[in-house]
Amino acid sequence: MATETHEASQERSIFHPEIGSYEEVNRDSARFLTKPGPGYVALLGLALVMAGIGLFAWMWQIAFGMGLSGKQNPVGWTVYITTFVFWVGIGHAGTLISAILLLFRAGWRQSIYRFAEAMTVFAVMTAGLFPIIHLGRPWTFYWLIPYPNQRELWPNFRSPLLWDVFAVTTYLTVSSLFFYAGMIPDIAAARDSTKVPWRKKFYTILALGWRGTHHEWKHWTRAYLFLAALATPLVLSVHSVVSWDFAISIVPGWHATIFAPYFVAGAILSGVAMVVTLMVPIRKIFGIRAYFTDLHFDRLGKLLLLTSLIVGLAYGIEYFIAWYSGELMERDVFWDRLFGDYWWAGWTMVIANVLVPQLLWSKRMRTNLNAFFVISIIVNIGMWYERFVIIVPTLARSYQPWKFVNHQITPVEAGIIIGSFGFFFLLFLVFLRYLPGISTAEIKEVLPPPMRNRKLPPPREERYAYETPAGYREVAE
Repeated sequence: MATETHEASQERSIFHPEIGSYEEVNRDSARFLTKPGPGYVALLGLALVMAGIGLFAWMWQIAFGMGLSGKQNPVGWTVYITTFVFWVGIGHAGTLISAILLLFRAGWRQSIYRFAEAMTVFAVMTAGLFPIIHLGRPWTFYWLIPYPNQRELWPNFRSPLLWDVFAVTTYLTVSSLFFYAGMIPDIAAARDSTKVPWRKKFYTILALGWRGTHHEWKHWTRAYLFLAALATPLVLSVHSVVSWDFAISIVPGWHATIFAPYFVAGAILSGVAMVVTLMVPIRKIFGIRAYFTDLHFDRLGKLLLLTSLIVGLAYGIEYFIAWYSGELMERDVFWDRLFGDYWWAGWTMVIANVLVPQLLWSKRMRTNLNAFFVISIIVNIGMWYERFVIIVPTLARSYQPWKFVNHQITPVEAGIIIGSFGFFFLLFLVFLRYLPGISTAEIKEVLPPPMRNRKLPPPREERYAYETPAGYREVAE
């Protein structure tokens, strides 16, 4: 093996300086699959309670009607569509961190991308519940899907609501394949190391006969890279399609060309914040500080700060165009967001998404996990309110003043929102318990080789080193 300078070795291991050997990586990866500790059990119980609240609220709504959701004309899209857009946005950071950073060969993605990919899949699954909840009659959800039928009833293919069906299902399919393909080598490692019979059978099925041969690694790396290239455009396209639900209308406050990049930037902002929200407690519960280092949080903080600045610029452009356009109804909608009946939601959006992230200019704040954790939660709250501000006040202040309403969030809506977070966290915690949460194969790629654990003599040009029982011996080329 060709000798390597000490600087190059340090550069490769800069993101995981506390990991001493490959065996340590294997041991830490297996820790996720062992008996859970009290912290994990407490989080799982909390997630179950939250999911139970949401399920009860939904059943109550089905039993007594959609009037419990507070929907009224003209505000037909309320909290449910708000939360749908929110969860679709949450899913974008997984593809960004995993696929795009893989294509750019970012060395800090290896230990966190598996969490981001899992977050993507589970967030899109959670988002898929809300169009069904929004229907009021969930047993007719299949009418949203174009399928051959004898009644010749077909959805309107020119409607962006149908585009959502194709965009979200495509994103879920590609993200799930990308997520699963990346886990195959680690699932095979778990299969070979576990002693539990049902786990061994379970992992054997999921590993697809993986043996780690050169032929398998060659095709796996190509397939994984292909899926990354396929998933990357989806980061831009899926949330752009979701934004067109609003932008192609003539409703004041929605009819704007800025919506596609505006929604994409907001999706990345909320997704990165959710990654931090998940990583901080998981790092504490499982004791994996060596994999989620301060340097990882520093990079995530910079990414969150960048997207916050982009979102703040989009807010400014929106309000400037509303003023500059001279349209009375357009001005009224944006005025109401900050100084009307919905001022509380508008200012929550601005403070949480634009002002609070400015604290991340300080490296001390980016590496102070308690502070960063609180900031990430505030940003997530602000991003939910951003979607609320876009949807509800706009519909409540349309062209006809006699239809103006003031929508208030009802207890049933609040319960279903809580349940969606419980459902998402429940899926994520189950994933941590039964599937590899750390990519051992890719982390080992950025660690120095095992032979580098010992001190090497200063390297020379055109020299090779090999290990003998007595130590290292250099041989000229």
